[in-house]
Amino acid sequence: MGVRFLRSMGLDYGDKTIGVAVSDPMGWTAQSKGVIRRKNLTDDLKELKDYIEEYTIKEIVVGLPKNMNGTLGKRAEKTKEFVNFLKKRLEIPIIMWDERLTTYQAEGILLEADLSRNKRKKVIDQLAAAIILQSYLDAKTKKEEEN
Repeated sequence: MGVRFLRSMGLDYGDKTIGVAVSDPMGWTAQSKGVIRRKNLTDDLKELKDYIEEYTIKEIVVGLPKNMNGTLGKRAEKTKEFVNFLKKRLEIPIIMWDERLTTYQAEGILLEADLSRNKRKKVIDQLAAAIILQSYLDAKTKKEEEN
């Protein structure tokens, strides 16, 4: 067995789906990995654990959907409840990360790629998860470079 690298996982949590992205082993880039179709918290957790095991995840970054003025609305409160649920059941750090505009960024990227509305719907959540994770990784790298 070779060296096992630890990776970060990004999540875009929604009512119907959870977009999933995973970093490369060095923690430089985020790649979209799929979407969990929400059923219930127990099933959602099982699917997340499958990703954690498959990719040897060391931390999870969950997008926190703040309002443009920085306040927290209903969607953010649901996300915080989900994060608290995970924290009680997983033994790895879970970080909430400001995700303002990530869905708009993802939509813009997909429109630029000239994907049909139907194809955009299938990948928007996992692309948003990758944008959330990439933003976190970039900020973490910048902070490390400053120290």
